[in-house]
Amino acid sequence: MNLLLDTQVWLWGFLAPRRLSTRARDAMEDPENALLFSAASSWEISVKYALKKLKLPEPPARYVPTRLERGGFTPMSVEHAHALRVSELPRHHRDPFDRLLIAQAQLEGATLATADPMFLLYDVDVLWGGAGEPPQAVHDADGRRRKVAGSVDSNGVRQRTRSRSRTRRAASRRSRASRGPEAK
Repeated sequence: MNLLLDTQVWLWGFLAPRRLSTRARDAMEDPENALLFSAASSWEISVKYALKKLKLPEPPARYVPTRLERGGFTPMSVEHAHALRVSELPRHHRDPFDRLLIAQAQLEGATLATADPMFLLYDVDVLWGGAGEPPQAVHDADGRRRKVAGSVDSNGVRQRTRSRSRTRRAASRRSRASRGPEAK
């Protein structure tokens, strides 16, 4: 599984691992899973650190690269397609960093590890990263209560229902990406 960690889950993995669900820890330790970390999360960490809203044992320019290497994470760049996809997402969530992660997961066919219930409202597979079970309903950005759709598989991943054409498009994008930039 390609597992894209949201910023909070990634930080918990290093700073507060007890806050992670057992399923999230197991998925992060499974050598069969590709662990992805977005440049959007590095940006979020840098912004919050500069605003003194996030404490780290060292500046982000040292902290993030050393943890990426130590944890075996594959860095994920932010591409124009990712940024542009954000405009197509429903307005359930207002956080621009999280919306970008959702767009990346959708376009790259990755499962998002998160403890943010708002992610459950989007058409993206979610591995619940927080303690306890994910909520069955969430209040969106406009305060409306929305039932969380999708089913949970044996790995604890809430899988959203996708149309066949979306699944084929995602597979086609992954195939082009594996052939290199000239295939795009």
